[in-house]
Amino acid sequence: MKFPGSVLVSLVLFVAETLAALCLSGAYRAAGDRMWQWLTLLFALLPCALVQLSLVFIHRDVSRDRPLVLLLHLLQLGPLVRCVEVFYIYFRAGRVEEPYVSITKKRQMPKDGYSEEIEKEVGQAEGKLCTHRSAFSRASVIQAFLGSAPQLTLQLYICVLQQEITAARSISMVLSLLSIVYGALRCNILAIKIKYDDYHVSVKPAAYLCIFLWRSFEIATRVTVLVLFSSVLQIWILPVVLVNFFGFFFYPWILFWQSKSPFPENIEKALSRVGTTIVLCLLTFLYAGINMFCWSAVQVKLNDPDLINKSQNWYRLTVYYMLRFIENAFLLLMWYIYKTDIYLYVCAPLLVLQLLIGYCMAVLFMLVFYQFCHPCKKLFSSSVSEGLLSCFKFLCFVCKPSKSIVLTDKAEVKSSENTDEAWGSSKTIDSQKGNPHQSVSSNA
Repeated sequence: MKFPGSVLVSLVLFVAETLAALCLSGAYRAAGDRMWQWLTLLFALLPCALVQLSLVFIHRDVSRDRPLVLLLHLLQLGPLVRCVEVFYIYFRAGRVEEPYVSITKKRQMPKDGYSEEIEKEVGQAEGKLCTHRSAFSRASVIQAFLGSAPQLTLQLYICVLQQEITAARSISMVLSLLSIVYGALRCNILAIKIKYDDYHVSVKPAAYLCIFLWRSFEIATRVTVLVLFSSVLQIWILPVVLVNFFGFFFYPWILFWQSKSPFPENIEKALSRVGTTIVLCLLTFLYAGINMFCWSAVQVKLNDPDLINKSQNWYRLTVYYMLRFIENAFLLLMWYIYKTDIYLYVCAPLLVLQLLIGYCMAVLFMLVFYQFCHPCKKLFSSSVSEGLLSCFKFLCFVCKPSKSIVLTDKAEVKSSENTDEAWGSSKTIDSQKGNPHQSVSSNA
């Protein structure tokens, strides 16, 4: 049975970041910065409440008679209780013989074109641990993008305005960045396991390293760009954030309305139509929050029973990163034009170049992951290199003039030459006809 290390990492990041935010909020209160105090508290407690709701919803505690667990969730102690329960199940497993086991069938990755199907016995303890791992993975994603990402942006913005980085603030920012990167990593792994549920997926350490570097460069540069732009154009950052957020929020709903599919009713039997709508809105809210800062590996599809798009859409991935690079470059250009005196000792061109190179490094590690380190790359219909080659061929085809245009131009040139020759010969004949004496003398 696999050690539940992901559960422990999620809990440590959750507790450490919450405590750091509370201590930082107390420091702001002591300094008299009420606005920074309440914003820090908001970005610390709001994701805590959402994490409790997600854990209660996944484990279906409302329909079960567990009043003590519900009380601990209300006291924001749900992750601690769940972690204790996980390790109790893990260390107790194997001591008592289980009354029954379930059999799962998974297919191995294809080797030489063949894929074997393997049956595996899964006991009750292992099934419960799998449920807990899945719940903590989703909780980590919620904590990362609805709490840690706004918290990191806020604290970096305060550092820029006050031109000072304190020890408490730096610890909080480091923990927030680690939480966001870990949440993005769990999001990638969840997307792989959901899309390839029929296969036994084994993620290697090289894949984890590539995802970690990819997400670190992407998120760090994105947060820095937003903070720099908001420090010089405070009012204009609001439309930028709103357009990004509501664009990604309504995109799954627009696709759902265009498909004319019936309203999904199979999310949870105990939920009414209103409850299902609230759950779907929260899901798209999280989806928009993720795409604000980085590429969402899980694509929401409301007309699918699993609510996830399982197809690998390279076109959407390419369009996202191209538009995001253009947006980051535009925001940096605006910051460079309107930068204030607080950046007097900052080499602005070098900083812009570093941020753009950092985003390009994120794209590079993403391409390396999908080309060499993806655990299910053998199942891809086309690789990243083939996709890039087809894109280059398409661009070359667009830039080149088509054959029909070339042939038409040649035909027009040839016809004009023939016309000139015919016109020249007709002038000669006319001149001969107009001067009969010259022709008679020549005959003589």
